[in-house]
Amino acid sequence: MTTTIIGFPRIGHHRELKFATEHYWKNKIDQDELLNTAATIKANHWQAQKDAGIDLIPVGDFSFFDGVLDTANLLNIVPKRYKQLNLSPLDEYFAQARGFQQGTETVKALPMKKWFNTNYHYIVPEFSKGTDVKLVGTKLFDEIQEALQQGVNAKSVITGPYTLLKLSRFIDSTKPADFVDALVTAYAQVLQRLNKQGVQWLQIDEPALSFDVDSADKNLFDKLYQGILATKGSVKVLLQNYFGDIRDIYNDVTSLDFDGIGLDFVEGKYNAQLVNQNGFPADKILFAGIVNGKNIWRNHYATTLAFLNQLNTDAKIVLSTSASLLHVPYSAADETKLPSDVKQHLAFAIEKLAEVKELDSIYHDETAGQAALAKNDALFKNVKHPYKQTVHDRIAKLTDADYTRLPIRSEREKIQKQEFNLPILPTTTIGSFPQTKDVRQNRSKLRKGEITREEYDQFNEDKIRRIIKIQEDLGLDVLVHGEYERNDMVEYFGEKLDGFVFTQNGWVQSYGTRGVKPPIIWGDINRTAPITVKASVFAKNLTDKPVKGMLTGPVTIFNWSFPREDVTPKESVTQIALALQDEVLDLEKNDIKIIQIDEPALRENLPLRKSNWYSEYLDWAVPAFRLVHSKVQPSTQIHTHMCYSEFGDIIKAIDALDADVISFEASRADFTLIDQLVAANFQTEVGPGVYDIHSPRIPSEQEVEDLIKQLVTKLPVEKVWINPDCGLKTRSEDEAFESLRNIVNATKKVRSVIHEPNSVV
Repeated sequence: MTTTIIGFPRIGHHRELKFATEHYWKNKIDQDELLNTAATIKANHWQAQKDAGIDLIPVGDFSFFDGVLDTANLLNIVPKRYKQLNLSPLDEYFAQARGFQQGTETVKALPMKKWFNTNYHYIVPEFSKGTDVKLVGTKLFDEIQEALQQGVNAKSVITGPYTLLKLSRFIDSTKPADFVDALVTAYAQVLQRLNKQGVQWLQIDEPALSFDVDSADKNLFDKLYQGILATKGSVKVLLQNYFGDIRDIYNDVTSLDFDGIGLDFVEGKYNAQLVNQNGFPADKILFAGIVNGKNIWRNHYATTLAFLNQLNTDAKIVLSTSASLLHVPYSAADETKLPSDVKQHLAFAIEKLAEVKELDSIYHDETAGQAALAKNDALFKNVKHPYKQTVHDRIAKLTDADYTRLPIRSEREKIQKQEFNLPILPTTTIGSFPQTKDVRQNRSKLRKGEITREEYDQFNEDKIRRIIKIQEDLGLDVLVHGEYERNDMVEYFGEKLDGFVFTQNGWVQSYGTRGVKPPIIWGDINRTAPITVKASVFAKNLTDKPVKGMLTGPVTIFNWSFPREDVTPKESVTQIALALQDEVLDLEKNDIKIIQIDEPALRENLPLRKSNWYSEYLDWAVPAFRLVHSKVQPSTQIHTHMCYSEFGDIIKAIDALDADVISFEASRADFTLIDQLVAANFQTEVGPGVYDIHSPRIPSEQEVEDLIKQLVTKLPVEKVWINPDCGLKTRSEDEAFESLRNIVNATKKVRSVIHEPNSVV
């Protein structure tokens, strides 16, 4: 055994799982058909890895929605409110991920947050006094049995107990230490079952070790694994870390009875120093993550081999990916329209399997691999990224004044209150409205040449006209044009900017059945023509109410694209920021006086260690956002939006974005963010989302009214906006319109009883 990977994409070569699952939710297929589709996908994925020559194949990394949720359900970490629904195990699982609504019976979904520094989202497990941790599920063992029957050399995969505890929510005054003994017993039961099945390896994923680890965390980790490893039997246990390094706990990890330790040598560059300074135990196997699991560029073999040869260990080395291939598309072979000079540099999941195998062959017999090594080296000598001198000259001329908006926010706030004369608790949406079937068909017809650009634009204008009227009828105060012309909030802008290239089939899972198709940054980035002005102006001219211009921010465009590896993130983000600055100023010139610049991914690329937050990220990410809007007039109101991340610890940095209004996801996390805003003396006007759009569940008018009353008892009423927690693109029109109607009506009720700021009767 010399090769493995951490995990493989789940959604299928052509997103078969997405379509089957959504059909199941709509009662178009039954559970057996869904399970059969899943079985076929798993078999195909395992076979692809076998065909590539991967020795040890992960099993258990497949999921219908989320791997953390899978582990929680395996171990009975399911809140009582879902069990009381008396659903089948699969439907109970989906209820936790999506919420449940049937007649008068309604249960919210569990919170959803970003998975470390990726655009993937995980479902947050919930522990309470009633949580009875024990092995109850069979999914992992069923999949192991499937794999073994198909001749797969299976490595079972499960989320580790330490990461599970660090990422979970604890209520009823419970804390992680309360569940250590039960988790040790439950994981021991998992090992016992795997022993009976004859499994050779169990991969326990512990990415949370890449966070800061203090003494209390060490004690927690040690207690967990001293208990678990004592019960492993004949199963070999691999401790798998990724997304960073394990500097705080390296000695603890290497001294425990793990049979293998998986280290990320791509993002966790400090891991090499740990190995070289401290050595690596010769009696353990080092699973070396040397092929980038998060980006799509070819591996430079010469560089990787030189790195491997300088590692200070006599231990056996198994070559692996740095992270699960969940974060890259399925195969670059599907990309038939990319220029050959770009495509030759791409490695998606299937290509990365080949890279792991080829690197392994060269590593063990460099002489025999000379031809492959030479071919790979030639590829890296032939990279030709488009270069624009004007872009570099513009960046070179930037000064501190370019990042500073005047006058200060408190003065702008007074000017804007007078400019817009909005009611207290102004209502708005985040931007997009449902992308219905006819919208997608219209875009497809244009792409296939079945309609003219004029016909395409006329369709979208009819849609804008309709949605403006609907918003007026609903009673919303600040309107949006609906974004019917946009396929994706990042891809759309990338298509209009120089420097990006695009895939046909480069889908990556974001959450559940939702996928994104990230653009690829290939050259220098600049704007050559207005992007959003035409649609925004058309909408503005249809109503007397304010209409927001809608942009995606520079950090999000960068974080949700596949970036170049030969330039710094700061340089790429600054290029994007200047391009967007031009768009903002054009919107303002055309009398669009409220402009929303979304940054949902601001926290996503935050270094996992707090000591690096400002020195390696926020010191340039926050100024880049300010660069976009620093030149607008005081009367122009700048909004931004963020969702599904933990923002409490960077509240001050978010305030420093110097936006005038910010909307947050809050409803799914039970408004815990509000207390953090109050504690930080947050100055920006704020719209905490009162409607969870990632669930099909429709909030009642009373529910929204109660949420708004919570808000205005804690936040100054003159600073509060009312809105959903994200765009409405993924919902049906019936769900969206009914929810918005309830939001507006609830807001009006609360307004009617407010006599003065902060006073609710």
